[in-house]
Amino acid sequence: MQLLSVNRAMPRAVDYKGRSVMTGIYKEPVTGPVLLRHEGLEGDGQADLKVHGGPDKAAYAYPIEHYVWWQEQLGRAAFPHGQFGETLTVQGLLEHELGIGDRLRIGGALLQVSQPRTPCFKLGIKMGAEDFPRRFQDSGRVGFYLRVLEAGPVCAGDGIEIVARHEPWHSVQELWRWNHVERGNRDAARIAVELAPLAQSWKDRFAQRLR
Repeated sequence: MQLLSVNRAMPRAVDYKGRSVMTGIYKEPVTGPVLLRHEGLEGDGQADLKVHGGPDKAAYAYPIEHYVWWQEQLGRAAFPHGQFGETLTVQGLLEHELGIGDRLRIGGALLQVSQPRTPCFKLGIKMGAEDFPRRFQDSGRVGFYLRVLEAGPVCAGDGIEIVARHEPWHSVQELWRWNHVERGNRDAARIAVELAPLAQSWKDRFAQRLR
């Protein structure tokens, strides 16, 4: 398991249907170590803090294994790291193998898996296809967010170690499925609400379904 690329960008304005939209999705790889703090990656920014950033989304990791699949699906050439808006492009960490609450050591930072990603329309802007966020969500290849338990530098080439598995163990893929596919699964919703490391916004979502 390895960190292949650290990617960042500050928000910038792009044209969307004749209006200006601010977005930080245009991440680009950087060289050398970068400090990963509790608030996020140093030198990186988000345009809409209501839905991006914050302690439960300090970093967003996306597996390189999905890149080839998307290239085949879309009929495109190789994508650069950061193509899907991730701050960390990783290898060997897939959604069905990683659980909510699992703790990872990457470089000098200790991280905890907090939730799957739910894409917004700005991913469609980046990919040049308005329907792409829906396709991305439907694919289950959504990556995962991380909270920072111990701040520290991260750098392309760092190894990744799973230092602790959370119990009870529920994979990122499970939570994606409960949220996106099994919307009427009340037993799953009850489990999610009680899953302590799950991001609060997700617990609120499942609690709303139970109500």
